Amino acid sequence: MMLNADIDLTGRTAIVTGASRGIGEAAACRLAHAGANVALLARSSGDIERIAGEIGGKAMAVACDVADWTSINGAFQAVAARFGRLDMLINNAGIIDPIARIEDADPGGWGRVVDVNMKGVFHALRASLPMMKRAGGGTIVNISSGAATSALEGWSHYCATKAAVLMLTACVHKEEAENGIRCIGLSPGTVATDMQRSIKAAGINPVSKLDWSAHIPTEWVGEAIAWLTTPAADAYAGRDFSLKTDEGRAAVGLPAL
Repeated sequence: MMLNADIDLTGRTAIVTGASRGIGEAAACRLAHAGANVALLARSSGDIERIAGEIGGKAMAVACDVADWTSINGAFQAVAARFGRLDMLINNAGIIDPIARIEDADPGGWGRVVDVNMKGVFHALRASLPMMKRAGGGTIVNISSGAATSALEGWSHYCATKAAVLMLTACVHKEEAENGIRCIGLSPGTVATDMQRSIKAAGINPVSKLDWSAHIPTEWVGEAIAWLTTPAADAYAGRDFSLKTDEGRAAVGLPAL
């Protein structure tokens, strides 16, 4: 799918975290299709190397752990060495397992979600801002969720970390808008990814009861991300843009709910 064929990102560079599958893969492919250089980041190298190979010479794969500052900072420096600049960051890496009510939650597993979903987003933001300033500005898209503002049974870790990401989006806007850096959250609704399989298997809360046909395809999210890099999305800087509304889908060019 490529609805907004007029989006031209030639000469710009994007980093996509969690790029080995799902939303991250779709985002990397869509931005590359618009002409961008794309760096695909994930913990394991196999899938991102395959996807980068399919994209071609303007893509690179970098294995790193977003939860580890040294690892992600090194990855960003590798991107700078290869492409010389950074214009876009898609902060997509995130996990939801293990799903459990608070009284049953494993503290180690709960903490790992915080490390990836919250600290991982911060680490990528921290690494990207100096690079974007050198490029004269840029766009950051933090993948958000309705869970950022709605409590869901069994998802205390996911809800808490997505709420934190929403506030990080607002903080980046507060601190960096005057430097030409736009930070927007994208709340896509439920998407047909492996995460939804884990949610369904857990059988906790209404989201697990949704039929697979209720989830939107990852390509729709990739299209939304491409649209968010354009000035048309300026009004959403510092807050979440939702694909669950007719208004949001119409702005991107997607079908209504």
